[in-house]
Amino acid sequence: MKTVKIIGVPEHFNLPWHLAIEEGAFEERGINLEWTDIPEGTGKMSELLKNKETDLAIILTEGIVKSITEGNAVKIVQEFIASPLLWGIHADASSSFTSLEDLKDTTAAISRFGSGSHLMSYVQATKMGWDTEKLKFNLINNLDGAVESLASGTADYFMWERFTTKPLVDNGTFKHLGNCPTPWPCFMIVGTNEFVTKNNGLLKHILEIINTYTVEFKQIPRIDSTLANRYHQKLEDIQEWLQLTEWSQKQLPKETLAKVQTTLKELNLIDSIIPASDILR
Repeated sequence: MKTVKIIGVPEHFNLPWHLAIEEGAFEERGINLEWTDIPEGTGKMSELLKNKETDLAIILTEGIVKSITEGNAVKIVQEFIASPLLWGIHADASSSFTSLEDLKDTTAAISRFGSGSHLMSYVQATKMGWDTEKLKFNLINNLDGAVESLASGTADYFMWERFTTKPLVDNGTFKHLGNCPTPWPCFMIVGTNEFVTKNNGLLKHILEIINTYTVEFKQIPRIDSTLANRYHQKLEDIQEWLQLTEWSQKQLPKETLAKVQTTLKELNLIDSIIPASDILR
């Protein structure tokens, strides 16, 4: 039995992995796939990949592309989610903010520099016509940290996946001011260069299994109820999310990667654009 370490966020996107693990699909092929939830998100996962504390990760596209351009020895193995991520933009429920315009020149809560919450704040600011050089940040580590930061006033707004944060809007912790979808497919399957190079056959088995699960995922009977129960979501919210979300079984197209890098470069978030062969397996 070969042990493979994999990490991802504790969100509904990753249920296919958990179902495959729970049903013994990897064990049948002699693979002990060890999953670890990383609630801090992409910035933390990039660090774990860099330190070779994991073999694989399910990670946000913009965050891992930035990390690879900075020397992280990682390759994108395949797209995992082909649809955009819907970032919800939130303020504390008791704040005076009532619209996205009110957030100009205020402080964003971010999990880490280089995380999706950090990078997407630039995308959102550009969309609003704001001067990105005036963006201010407060590091909050994870969703609990964001709740505390917005309540105490050390940050003014927080961007996180819309449906993950929806229960905090419903219970009166946050107010939802708007959305900012990523301009590209949102989640990638990535691996360290060392793992990818040395384990071509093993990786092929892992991809065959997860792609079998994702291609049929929406057809699983009562999958909406399963997701709602496991991730403490309202059924109607999960049903809306399922309509918006598409899983992928193919590699990220070079043209899409070029758009990601060009956007990050235009926002001064990366120093240079590197060849697709340095990023894609």
